[in-house]
Amino acid sequence: MGEKAVFEVSWEQHSVGIKTVRTAVFIEEQGVSQALEFDGLDLSCSHWLAFDPAGQPIGTARMLADGHIGRMAVLADHRQRGLGKQIMETIIASAASYGHQRLHLHAQLTAVPFYSRLEFAEYGVEFMDAGMAHIAMALKL
Repeated sequence: MGEKAVFEVSWEQHSVGIKTVRTAVFIEEQGVSQALEFDGLDLSCSHWLAFDPAGQPIGTARMLADGHIGRMAVLADHRQRGLGKQIMETIIASAASYGHQRLHLHAQLTAVPFYSRLEFAEYGVEFMDAGMAHIAMALKL
């Protein structure tokens, strides 16, 4: 695997790259509607973007002001190489530096093992979101 970089970025400067990754993963692969995916909250979120060695965006995630992480996506060709973990570890470190005590997210059931390895714990009951089963998970910092 070549060296990949994850950076906290602004929506204003990097919305095209963020939208490219999220459109490929959530809208094209998973069939989420554009209206659900782009919910109007992006401008008020913190965003992270991962780039390949050529500077192309290949992964992203966002965090709301309350510590809710969402829209975690890695392009199909770049999965299973540790990039998702790198994105999440960068977000966790940033959130801790911002003074967050707890992070939470809504994980697709297929992603629960991934988040569990990062020490997120499940809570509550399964629920449907965008036609897919999810469960809430949290990490105490």
